[in-house]
Amino acid sequence: MPEPFYITTAINYPNGRPHIGHAYEGIATDVVARFQRARGRDVYFVTGTDEHGLKMDQTARKAGRATIDLANEMSGYFREMCTKLDISCDAFVRTTEPRHHAASVELWRRMEAAGDLYLDRYEGWYSVRDEAFYDESELSEGEGSEKLSPQGTPVEWTAEETWFFRLSKYQDKLLAHYRDHPDFIRPESRRNEVLRFVEGGLKDLSVSRTSFDWGVPVPGSDGHVMYVWVDALTTYMTGVGFPDSDGEKFRKYWPADIHMIGKDIVRFHAVYWPAFLMSAGLPLPRQVFGHGFLLARGGEKMSKSAGNVVDPMELAERYGVDNLRYFFMREIAFGQDGSYSPEAIVSRTNAELANSFGNLAQRTLSMIFKNLDGVLSDDYSPSEADLALRSTVNDACRTLLPREFEVLNFSEGLAEWMRAVFACNQYVDEQAPWALRKTDPERMKAVLMTLFMQVRTLAIAVRPVVPGSADRLLDQMGIPPGERDFAALEDADWFGRLVESGFVLEQPTGVFPRLEMPEEAA
Repeated sequence: MPEPFYITTAINYPNGRPHIGHAYEGIATDVVARFQRARGRDVYFVTGTDEHGLKMDQTARKAGRATIDLANEMSGYFREMCTKLDISCDAFVRTTEPRHHAASVELWRRMEAAGDLYLDRYEGWYSVRDEAFYDESELSEGEGSEKLSPQGTPVEWTAEETWFFRLSKYQDKLLAHYRDHPDFIRPESRRNEVLRFVEGGLKDLSVSRTSFDWGVPVPGSDGHVMYVWVDALTTYMTGVGFPDSDGEKFRKYWPADIHMIGKDIVRFHAVYWPAFLMSAGLPLPRQVFGHGFLLARGGEKMSKSAGNVVDPMELAERYGVDNLRYFFMREIAFGQDGSYSPEAIVSRTNAELANSFGNLAQRTLSMIFKNLDGVLSDDYSPSEADLALRSTVNDACRTLLPREFEVLNFSEGLAEWMRAVFACNQYVDEQAPWALRKTDPERMKAVLMTLFMQVRTLAIAVRPVVPGSADRLLDQMGIPPGERDFAALEDADWFGRLVESGFVLEQPTGVFPRLEMPEEAA
């Protein structure tokens, strides 16, 4: 049986439409999911919307709308984002669903049964925008002596009766888990941040609110709703069938292999969430990966309040879905902050997808169509140059790119892929098949067949990043849908079968057209 692999994005907070940061995380998670499927894993990929909490309630009230109506509308935009950006999630979970309420209540009951919940009064600083509690020592002072969270968001003094979770009880257990599982938090910079926070001492955590009612009601405690993060984090288990923890799906996929999240919410996922799971007697996720921010022009963090939020659907419409996906995975070292601009998208797309790989594929297929009437042949003897190119491309696509993608080093994996593309283009220049047509037709055929095989290998390797474009290219090449995963790269007989099938290449069409530079940058 294929080995299961469970991955999630953060559960998106839909008090506004998706911005490019949501798209960046969704695309990266999708690349991992597609890569693992291509490696033969039984992948389950969950995303969704976190629709409870004070921030949603306030946004709806300000707009004069029922909160559920706002949640329904905004959740729809996040579903649309997944569809338009080719994000291949297997399940989309909304925290307003009855199945999710049942999961949240069951987690609460388990923590209560463990003796880890108690009723008391909370007084302290709270950020509505972050839906987070902060200690006085974590705050800074803004203009007009306004107190700000570590994220730069306003905080307000809150005092109310609340249920507390005995987070302090789990300090040593968490530190032991971090020590015994060094890859639990990645990258290393995030792991170090969490270690410092936990080593500094954990205080018990307020996990219910009474100042509003938009949330999952606390069982047996009238007037209390669960703290939004208790509810939101449980979504990862809702997606695989919890509270039926004996169910087939939950037993197959839990615990998650990777929670893919932004670096600003690492504390919730790497401290609170594992403590909740320890309390409930449930296995912990194998890894929490806190990626960096996608920054706007001038290196500013994108946010609604700053007015620099970018609509990812508009970008995809303007520059192409796969071009956008490739840019994010190639341009930015995943885990670090990275910048974006329309000019950078166009430059990267034209230089690598259009001019390098797209041109290689188009030239190869066009020459086969024009000079060989589209007929493939395995009746030739490869030269040392042909075998050397095969070795270079195979090394990049079967070893180096997968090795880097396995640890989420997308940019480096694609750099290895591009080095193989460059090698192919250099081979074309050196072999000059257009000249061989008159001087040595048999050698021309060997060169074109060698190139055909390398283009197929390159297309399969990059397919997790640019699935639509890669599939359009592979369709033209006659490669069946069932022979487009990484196992197919190990199949030494595929070309002979394709030749024997009588496949004839039709006049090819380019799949990576050049983009026009934005007028403002021209």
